[in-house]
Amino acid sequence: MSQHDTLLAAFETYKAENDKFIEKGIKASAARARKALQEIAGACKERRKEITATKEAMEAKK
Repeated sequence: MSQHDTLLAAFETYKAENDKFIEKGIKASAARARKALQEIAGACKERRKEITATKEAMEAKK
């Protein structure tokens, strides 16, 4: 799974768990939403590295 796909999956998890927490008051969903946010943060950093590496590789070909 690419970092892009990981980001999308983590965001969907966050969205679902946050809705459960806000709308239904399920406390366990708050922990799962926070975990998904942490995964998003890590995936963002990795994706930024991938984008930079790709950009540098494109510049090197010119």
